[in-house]
Amino acid sequence: MDGYAHATDTDRFALLHEAADDLLDELTERYQVERRESKEPLGLDDALVRTVRLIPRVPTAAPLAVHFTDPGLILRLGRWWEESLPACACDTCGEDPKELAQKLHTHVAALTEGGLWERVRRGLGGSWFETRLIGTGVKSDREGPLSAAGARDARRGGFAAPVQWAPWQMRS
Repeated sequence: MDGYAHATDTDRFALLHEAADDLLDELTERYQVERRESKEPLGLDDALVRTVRLIPRVPTAAPLAVHFTDPGLILRLGRWWEESLPACACDTCGEDPKELAQKLHTHVAALTEGGLWERVRRGLGGSWFETRLIGTGVKSDREGPLSAAGARDARRGGFAAPVQWAPWQMRS
């Protein structure tokens, strides 16, 4: 069962790991980025997972992180955008690995083209992050709560006003 209720064939998502490795290699060759590979926990009590970060040499361009999990990937764009591929590995949901690989490419293309926007919003109940990803084949918004310390840190980092991340610079 691989830890998932009703998930009998999680090996089908191995295609995602291959697609992510190929994409990361292509991005490293095409763009001016620093590539960092490590083993990191996803949470306080989680096991270590392989993580690859691409950090653009231009500080106004958003970073990318890919966490290689079992069975799939967690994609992190910029400061707050997070996408689990698959969202659910159960047989009932039946997410198609080929469609998820296409989603990976679509989201990363939007990031590299400068289609990620983020900011902190203050409200009566506390602070929230807002993020938007727009590109060919994707137009999506997300928001979520921030801790007081997280909100302070984000505002100090310039996220009190909306930040539209710049496109990644190509290698010459």
